[in-house]
Amino acid sequence: MASKKGDMKGHTIGGGHKRATKSGAGMTAKGIAKYRRDNPGSKLKTAVTGKVKKGSKDAKRRKSYCARSAGQMKKFPKAAKNPNSRLRQARKRWRC
Repeated sequence: MASKKGDMKGHTIGGGHKRATKSGAGMTAKGIAKYRRDNPGSKLKTAVTGKVKKGSKDAKRRKSYCARSAGQMKKFPKAAKNPNSRLRQARKRWRC
């Protein structure tokens, strides 16, 4: 059975596709490459972690991610309270 578009099946921490929560959660470059192979036409990119110019494309991506993940914080209050959750660690890595 073929996996549906956007399916994260087969992406593991051990396989090097996802970061461990201790190293900031999120996906690695290897994981993104695998996702893009599995989902042709995908424009998925790695996290914006460095300093960015105000109003730049990267700054807009960061702002968008932070807004979307803030919704996840509301939807999953248990993860929002746990400082070691994947959600909180990813937001920290994105500098939200």
